[in-house]
Amino acid sequence: VKNNLQTVAALLRLQSRRLDEPKARAALDEAVRRVGSIATVHETLSHAPEEIVDFDDVAERVAAMAGEVSAAEARVKPVLLGRFGLLPSAVATPLALVLAELLQNALQHGLAQCPDAGLDGQLEVCVDRSQERLTVIVQDNGVGLPREFDLDSTTSLGLQIVRTLVVSELGGRLEVKPRAGGGTKAVVDLPLAAGTPLSARAAPIRPLGPAEPPG
Repeated sequence: VKNNLQTVAALLRLQSRRLDEPKARAALDEAVRRVGSIATVHETLSHAPEEIVDFDDVAERVAAMAGEVSAAEARVKPVLLGRFGLLPSAVATPLALVLAELLQNALQHGLAQCPDAGLDGQLEVCVDRSQERLTVIVQDNGVGLPREFDLDSTTSLGLQIVRTLVVSELGGRLEVKPRAGGGTKAVVDLPLAAGTPLSARAAPIRPLGPAEPPG
């Protein structure tokens, strides 16, 4: 599956390079990123028993991909607080897409439009995991939401995808609101099936990706 997805991504990249229209190229680049997020989960699954995924590994890879395609002026490395732990593949695949979309939205629309994003921009992924629920908060200190923003009627394809995956596929709740002190805060709250194993690892604060976190 992973190789097939990589082939699809490669074909989309080739098609993107042939286009002169910026909007069309941007749309194909977004498709490449989404396919890449799915491929990341399947690559992790290929090394995991019984289709149980160490989602911390997935989160690191998804965040690295988001940083690679973000605008040069918004080179902010996400910081992970807490651990996702082990998740079944049925949850991991849509959650990887959700995380990718929320990170990309923060980098592209929140932080890239902030004049000092490269200097003091902050992007955090805060995770609270229990036996029965998983809560993920993605928050930034960028330009914030427009006054007229409404999640139910947003025209953002990324947020529409997130809402569909969180609510319809994962049976969870999604809230996108202003962050205290400025910026945007997205809250994803998901139910977990009974017996879902937890990771036994500790939970230090660490950057998602090779670079150091913003100071």
